[in-house]
Amino acid sequence: MVEKTKGRKEEVVSREYTINLHTRLHGCTFKKKAPNAIKEIRKFAEKVMGTKDVRVDVKLNKQIWSRGIRSVPRRIRVRIARKRNDNEDAKEELYSLVTVAEIPPEGLKGIGTKVIEDED
Repeated sequence: MVEKTKGRKEEVVSREYTINLHTRLHGCTFKKKAPNAIKEIRKFAEKVMGTKDVRVDVKLNKQIWSRGIRSVPRRIRVRIARKRNDNEDAKEELYSLVTVAEIPPEGLKGIGTKVIEDED
């Protein structure tokens, strides 16, 4: 009997990404910058992790809003973890949790995606 291996999108994994919010929010109205930044982060996480259920951490939300509604940080370093849904009546078995990653002292430019060893 041949065991079917899990697809790439079914694995539980965490990765660190740098999201350039500056390009994603270009031309956006001042008074909608912070809410749109959260929407763009959700969209990014949905695309890279392949899950419809994306949960944004409170600390990440606070960091986006820390300088007000209009001056959103240009780039933000996030850790996106694809996790298994423990809730039985959930539509999807996996969800993505987006949290803030620590920013290295040399800055965000030139840092690629980093895979973090999964905690399972």
